[in-house]
Amino acid sequence: MAKPDPEVTPPGHEPGPAPADALPDHWVARWLPPAWQPYARLSRLDRPIGTWLLLLPGWWAIALTRPPGTPLDYWLILLFGIGAVVMRGAGCTFNDIADRDFDGRVARTRLRPIPAGQVTLRQAWIWLAAQCLVGFVILIQMNGLAILLGVASLGLVAIYPFMKRITWWPQFFLGLAFNWGAVLGYAAVAGRLDWTTLALYAAGIAWTLGYDTIYALQDKEDDALIGVKSTARLFGDRARLWIAGFFDLTLAGLALVGWLAGLGWPFWTGLIGAGLHMAWQVITLKPDDSSDCLAKFRANRDTGLIIFAAFLLG
Repeated sequence: MAKPDPEVTPPGHEPGPAPADALPDHWVARWLPPAWQPYARLSRLDRPIGTWLLLLPGWWAIALTRPPGTPLDYWLILLFGIGAVVMRGAGCTFNDIADRDFDGRVARTRLRPIPAGQVTLRQAWIWLAAQCLVGFVILIQMNGLAILLGVASLGLVAIYPFMKRITWWPQFFLGLAFNWGAVLGYAAVAGRLDWTTLALYAAGIAWTLGYDTIYALQDKEDDALIGVKSTARLFGDRARLWIAGFFDLTLAGLALVGWLAGLGWPFWTGLIGAGLHMAWQVITLKPDDSSDCLAKFRANRDTGLIIFAAFLLG
Protein backbone atom coordinates (compact mmCIF):
# COMPACT_ATOMS: atom_id res chain seq x y z
CA MET A 1 0.00 0.00 0.00
CA ALA A 2 1.33 3.42 -0.93
CA LYS A 3 2.26 5.75 1.91
CA PRO A 4 -0.27 8.60 2.17
CA ASP A 5 1.03 11.90 0.82
CA PRO A 6 1.69 14.32 3.73
CA GLU A 7 0.41 17.16 1.53
CA VAL A 8 -3.05 15.63 1.27
CA THR A 9 -3.37 13.60 4.46
CA PRO A 10 -4.11 15.83 7.47
CA PRO A 11 -1.59 15.89 10.34
CA GLY A 12 -1.69 12.74 12.39
CA HIS A 13 -2.90 10.73 9.37
CA GLU A 14 -6.53 11.50 10.14
CA PRO A 15 -8.79 9.66 7.69
CA GLY A 16 -11.32 12.47 7.44
CA PRO A 17 -15.11 12.11 7.64
CA ALA A 18 -16.79 9.17 5.97
CA PRO A 19 -19.22 9.63 3.05
CA ALA A 20 -22.87 9.95 3.98
CA ASP A 21 -23.86 6.49 2.71
CA ALA A 22 -21.18 4.60 4.65
CA LEU A 23 -22.41 2.25 7.35
CA PRO A 24 -22.24 3.91 10.79
CA ASP A 25 -19.68 2.52 13.24
CA HIS A 26 -18.30 0.16 10.57
CA TRP A 27 -15.19 -1.93 11.28
CA VAL A 28 -13.22 0.23 8.81
CA ALA A 29 -13.59 3.19 11.18
CA ARG A 30 -13.22 1.17 14.38
CA TRP A 31 -10.35 -1.20 13.62
CA LEU A 32 -8.20 0.08 10.75
CA PRO A 33 -5.32 2.50 11.40
CA PRO A 34 -6.29 6.03 10.30
CA ALA A 35 -3.76 6.07 7.44
CA TRP A 36 -5.36 2.94 5.92
CA GLN A 37 -8.97 4.03 6.16
CA PRO A 38 -9.06 6.18 2.97
CA TYR A 39 -7.92 3.16 0.94
CA ALA A 40 -10.60 0.97 2.49
CA ARG A 41 -13.17 3.66 1.68
CA LEU A 42 -11.83 3.91 -1.86
CA SER A 43 -12.63 0.19 -2.16
CA ARG A 44 -16.05 0.72 -0.46
CA LEU A 45 -15.22 -1.73 2.32
CA ASP A 46 -17.41 0.41 4.57
CA ARG A 47 -20.32 -0.13 2.14
CA PRO A 48 -20.41 -3.92 1.66
CA ILE A 49 -23.73 -4.01 -0.22
CA GLY A 50 -21.96 -3.56 -3.55
CA THR A 51 -19.74 -6.56 -2.84
CA TRP A 52 -22.82 -8.67 -2.13
CA LEU A 53 -24.51 -7.56 -5.34
CA LEU A 54 -21.40 -8.40 -7.36
CA LEU A 55 -20.90 -11.74 -5.59
CA LEU A 56 -24.40 -13.19 -5.58
CA PRO A 57 -24.85 -13.86 -9.34
CA GLY A 58 -21.64 -15.90 -9.20
CA TRP A 59 -22.94 -17.87 -6.24
CA TRP A 60 -26.23 -18.41 -8.09
CA ALA A 61 -24.31 -19.99 -10.97
CA ILE A 62 -22.18 -22.18 -8.69
CA ALA A 63 -25.28 -23.49 -6.91
CA LEU A 64 -27.14 -23.97 -10.20
CA THR A 65 -24.42 -25.92 -12.01
CA ARG A 66 -23.17 -28.27 -9.31
CA PRO A 67 -23.63 -31.92 -10.39
CA PRO A 68 -26.73 -33.61 -8.89
CA GLY A 69 -26.08 -35.28 -5.54
CA THR A 70 -22.75 -33.54 -4.95
CA PRO A 71 -22.00 -31.01 -2.20
CA LEU A 72 -21.49 -27.34 -2.95
CA ASP A 73 -17.92 -26.43 -3.96
CA TYR A 74 -17.04 -24.39 -0.88
CA TRP A 75 -13.54 -23.65 -2.15
CA LEU A 76 -15.02 -22.00 -5.24
CA ILE A 77 -17.55 -20.18 -3.05
CA LEU A 78 -14.63 -18.79 -1.02
CA LEU A 79 -12.63 -17.81 -4.13
CA PHE A 80 -15.61 -15.92 -5.50
CA GLY A 81 -16.07 -14.22 -2.13
CA ILE A 82 -12.50 -12.95 -2.00
CA GLY A 83 -12.56 -12.11 -5.69
CA ALA A 84 -15.74 -10.06 -5.28
CA VAL A 85 -14.19 -8.01 -2.48
CA VAL A 86 -11.01 -7.14 -4.39
CA MET A 87 -12.57 -6.68 -7.83
CA ARG A 88 -15.44 -4.60 -6.52
CA GLY A 89 -12.77 -2.56 -4.75
CA ALA A 90 -10.78 -2.24 -7.97
CA GLY A 91 -13.88 -1.20 -9.90
CA CYS A 92 -14.81 1.41 -7.31
CA THR A 93 -11.24 2.74 -7.26
CA PHE A 94 -11.26 3.11 -11.05
CA ASN A 95 -14.72 4.67 -10.92
CA ASP A 96 -13.51 7.24 -8.39
CA ILE A 97 -10.45 8.02 -10.51
CA ALA A 98 -12.66 8.61 -13.55
CA ASP A 99 -15.35 10.52 -11.61
CA ARG A 100 -13.11 12.56 -9.32
CA ASP A 101 -14.36 15.89 -10.74
CA PHE A 102 -18.04 14.87 -10.69
CA ASP A 103 -17.83 13.41 -7.16
CA GLY A 104 -16.64 16.69 -5.72
CA ARG A 105 -19.81 18.37 -6.97
CA VAL A 106 -22.36 15.87 -5.57
CA ALA A 107 -23.36 16.09 -1.89
CA ARG A 108 -23.39 12.30 -1.34
CA THR A 109 -19.95 11.72 -2.92
CA ARG A 110 -17.88 14.81 -2.19
CA LEU A 111 -16.35 13.12 0.88
CA ARG A 112 -14.95 10.20 -1.12
CA PRO A 113 -11.18 9.89 -0.61
CA ILE A 114 -9.99 11.46 -3.88
CA PRO A 115 -12.18 14.62 -4.00
CA ALA A 116 -11.74 14.98 -0.21
CA GLY A 117 -7.94 15.04 -0.64
CA GLN A 118 -7.33 11.94 1.49
CA VAL A 119 -5.68 9.99 -1.37
CA THR A 120 -3.70 11.35 -4.32
CA LEU A 121 -4.39 10.29 -7.88
CA ARG A 122 -1.06 8.44 -8.03
CA GLN A 123 -1.82 6.55 -4.82
CA ALA A 124 -5.24 5.59 -6.19
CA TRP A 125 -3.66 4.09 -9.33
CA ILE A 126 -1.19 2.09 -7.22
CA TRP A 127 -4.03 0.82 -5.03
CA LEU A 128 -6.00 -0.13 -8.14
CA ALA A 129 -3.06 -2.15 -9.49
CA ALA A 130 -2.59 -3.96 -6.18
CA GLN A 131 -6.23 -5.04 -6.08
CA CYS A 132 -6.15 -6.23 -9.69
CA LEU A 133 -3.08 -8.33 -8.90
CA VAL A 134 -4.88 -10.07 -6.04
CA GLY A 135 -7.88 -10.62 -8.30
CA PHE A 136 -5.65 -12.23 -10.94
CA VAL A 137 -4.16 -14.60 -8.37
CA ILE A 138 -7.72 -15.65 -7.47
CA LEU A 139 -8.70 -16.06 -11.13
CA ILE A 140 -5.85 -18.39 -12.09
CA GLN A 141 -7.11 -20.95 -9.58
CA MET A 142 -9.95 -21.68 -12.05
CA ASN A 143 -10.16 -23.47 -15.40
CA GLY A 144 -9.00 -22.01 -18.70
CA LEU A 145 -12.43 -20.84 -19.89
CA ALA A 146 -13.08 -19.10 -16.58
CA ILE A 147 -9.70 -17.35 -16.77
CA LEU A 148 -10.45 -16.04 -20.27
CA LEU A 149 -13.88 -14.83 -19.17
CA GLY A 150 -12.41 -13.17 -16.09
CA VAL A 151 -9.90 -11.24 -18.17
CA ALA A 152 -12.66 -10.24 -20.62
CA SER A 153 -14.66 -8.70 -17.77
CA LEU A 154 -12.06 -5.95 -17.38
CA GLY A 155 -13.40 -4.30 -20.52
CA LEU A 156 -16.86 -4.01 -18.96
CA VAL A 157 -15.38 -2.59 -15.76
CA ALA A 158 -13.35 -0.04 -17.73
CA ILE A 159 -16.22 1.40 -19.77
CA TYR A 160 -18.86 1.66 -17.05
CA PRO A 161 -17.69 4.92 -15.35
CA PHE A 162 -17.96 6.79 -18.65
CA MET A 163 -21.44 5.60 -19.60
CA LYS A 164 -23.25 8.11 -17.36
CA ARG A 165 -21.76 10.86 -19.54
CA ILE A 166 -23.00 9.53 -22.88
CA THR A 167 -26.16 7.45 -22.25
CA TRP A 168 -29.29 7.56 -20.13
CA TRP A 169 -28.77 3.85 -19.43
CA PRO A 170 -25.54 3.57 -17.37
CA GLN A 171 -27.39 1.09 -15.12
CA PHE A 172 -27.51 -1.34 -18.06
CA PHE A 173 -23.73 -1.22 -18.41
CA LEU A 174 -23.37 -1.68 -14.65
CA GLY A 175 -25.56 -4.77 -15.06
CA LEU A 176 -23.26 -6.13 -17.75
CA ALA A 177 -20.29 -5.82 -15.39
CA PHE A 178 -21.92 -6.76 -12.08
CA ASN A 179 -23.52 -9.94 -13.38
CA TRP A 180 -20.52 -11.28 -15.27
CA GLY A 181 -19.94 -13.45 -12.21
CA ALA A 182 -22.92 -15.55 -13.34
CA VAL A 183 -21.12 -16.34 -16.59
CA LEU A 184 -17.82 -16.86 -14.78
CA GLY A 185 -19.33 -19.10 -12.10
CA TYR A 186 -21.14 -21.22 -14.66
CA ALA A 187 -17.92 -21.71 -16.64
CA ALA A 188 -15.88 -22.40 -13.50
CA VAL A 189 -18.13 -25.33 -12.55
CA ALA A 190 -19.40 -26.65 -15.88
CA GLY A 191 -16.42 -25.77 -18.08
CA ARG A 192 -18.81 -24.51 -20.78
CA LEU A 193 -21.53 -21.97 -21.54
CA ASP A 194 -25.05 -22.58 -22.82
CA TRP A 195 -28.51 -21.02 -23.07
CA THR A 196 -29.04 -21.41 -19.33
CA THR A 197 -25.99 -19.21 -18.78
CA LEU A 198 -27.41 -16.54 -21.05
CA ALA A 199 -30.80 -16.62 -19.30
CA LEU A 200 -29.14 -16.30 -15.88
CA TYR A 201 -26.98 -13.41 -17.07
CA ALA A 202 -29.98 -11.60 -18.58
CA ALA A 203 -32.00 -12.04 -15.38
CA GLY A 204 -29.14 -10.55 -13.37
CA ILE A 205 -28.90 -7.54 -15.71
CA ALA A 206 -32.63 -6.86 -15.26
CA TRP A 207 -32.19 -7.12 -11.48
CA THR A 208 -29.37 -4.56 -11.59
CA LEU A 209 -31.49 -2.18 -13.68
CA GLY A 210 -34.10 -2.36 -10.93
CA TYR A 211 -31.96 -1.95 -7.83
CA ASP A 212 -29.55 0.59 -9.32
CA THR A 213 -32.40 2.78 -10.51
CA ILE A 214 -33.52 2.82 -6.87
CA TYR A 215 -29.96 3.80 -5.89
CA ALA A 216 -29.79 6.54 -8.54
CA LEU A 217 -32.99 8.15 -7.19
CA GLN A 218 -30.83 9.54 -4.37
CA ASP A 219 -28.79 11.67 -6.77
CA LYS A 220 -31.29 12.78 -9.39
CA GLU A 221 -31.24 16.46 -8.42
CA ASP A 222 -27.45 16.69 -8.18
CA ASP A 223 -27.07 14.66 -11.39
CA ALA A 224 -29.36 17.08 -13.22
CA LEU A 225 -27.28 20.05 -12.08
CA ILE A 226 -23.97 18.60 -13.29
CA GLY A 227 -25.29 16.83 -16.40
CA VAL A 228 -24.85 13.19 -15.30
CA LYS A 229 -27.38 10.81 -16.86
CA SER A 230 -29.20 7.89 -15.23
CA THR A 231 -32.33 5.79 -15.55
CA ALA A 232 -33.70 7.57 -12.46
CA ARG A 233 -33.59 10.88 -14.32
CA LEU A 234 -34.84 9.31 -17.55
CA PHE A 235 -37.90 7.69 -15.95
CA GLY A 236 -38.80 10.60 -13.67
CA ASP A 237 -42.18 10.13 -12.03
CA ARG A 238 -42.55 6.72 -13.74
CA ALA A 239 -39.50 5.27 -11.95
CA ARG A 240 -41.56 2.98 -9.69
CA LEU A 241 -43.33 1.46 -12.72
CA TRP A 242 -40.04 0.85 -14.52
CA ILE A 243 -38.46 -0.69 -11.43
CA ALA A 244 -41.43 -3.06 -11.15
CA GLY A 245 -40.96 -3.96 -14.80
CA PHE A 246 -37.28 -4.72 -14.33
CA PHE A 247 -38.01 -6.93 -11.34
CA ASP A 248 -40.69 -8.73 -13.37
CA LEU A 249 -38.10 -9.40 -16.09
CA THR A 250 -35.72 -10.69 -13.41
CA LEU A 251 -38.28 -13.19 -12.18
CA ALA A 252 -39.17 -14.22 -15.73
CA GLY A 253 -35.50 -14.80 -16.54
CA LEU A 254 -34.96 -16.84 -13.39
CA ALA A 255 -38.08 -18.88 -14.16
CA LEU A 256 -36.61 -19.63 -17.60
CA VAL A 257 -33.38 -20.74 -15.91
CA GLY A 258 -35.32 -23.04 -13.60
CA TRP A 259 -37.24 -24.54 -16.52
CA LEU A 260 -34.12 -25.05 -18.66
CA ALA A 261 -32.27 -26.65 -15.74
CA GLY A 262 -35.23 -28.79 -14.66
CA LEU A 263 -35.13 -27.55 -11.09
CA GLY A 264 -37.46 -28.94 -8.44
CA TRP A 265 -40.22 -27.37 -6.36
CA PRO A 266 -37.92 -25.80 -3.71
CA PHE A 267 -36.55 -23.51 -6.41
CA TRP A 268 -40.00 -22.33 -7.40
CA THR A 269 -40.93 -21.75 -3.76
CA GLY A 270 -37.81 -19.66 -3.31
CA LEU A 271 -38.54 -17.74 -6.50
CA ILE A 272 -41.98 -16.82 -5.11
CA GLY A 273 -40.25 -15.58 -1.96
CA ALA A 274 -37.88 -13.44 -4.02
CA GLY A 275 -40.83 -12.05 -5.96
CA LEU A 276 -42.63 -11.08 -2.78
CA HIS A 277 -39.49 -9.34 -1.52
CA MET A 278 -39.20 -7.38 -4.76
CA ALA A 279 -42.90 -6.47 -4.59
CA TRP A 280 -42.39 -5.13 -1.06
CA GLN A 281 -39.55 -2.92 -2.32
CA VAL A 282 -41.65 -1.44 -5.12
CA ILE A 283 -44.84 -0.93 -3.10
CA THR A 284 -43.16 0.75 -0.13
CA LEU A 285 -40.52 2.71 -2.08
CA LYS A 286 -40.45 6.46 -1.41
CA PRO A 287 -38.70 7.85 -4.51
CA ASP A 288 -38.14 11.30 -3.00
CA ASP A 289 -36.75 10.01 0.31
CA SER A 290 -33.00 9.36 -0.05
CA SER A 291 -32.81 7.36 3.17
CA ASP A 292 -35.61 5.05 2.03
CA CYS A 293 -34.05 4.63 -1.43
CA LEU A 294 -30.75 3.63 0.17
CA ALA A 295 -32.50 1.19 2.50
CA LYS A 296 -34.43 -0.42 -0.38
CA PHE A 297 -31.24 -0.65 -2.45
CA ARG A 298 -29.45 -2.41 0.40
CA ALA A 299 -32.42 -4.77 0.81
CA ASN A 300 -31.45 -6.40 -2.49
CA ARG A 301 -28.77 -8.35 -0.67
CA ASP A 302 -31.60 -10.30 0.92
CA THR A 303 -33.32 -10.69 -2.45
CA GLY A 304 -30.12 -12.18 -3.86
CA LEU A 305 -29.65 -14.51 -0.91
CA ILE A 306 -33.22 -15.80 -1.30
CA ILE A 307 -32.47 -16.58 -4.96
CA PHE A 308 -29.21 -18.27 -3.96
CA ALA A 309 -31.09 -20.46 -1.49
CA ALA A 310 -33.64 -21.31 -4.21
CA PHE A 311 -30.88 -22.50 -6.55
CA LEU A 312 -29.16 -24.34 -3.71
CA LEU A 313 -32.28 -26.26 -2.73
CA GLY A 314 -33.80 -26.63 -6.18
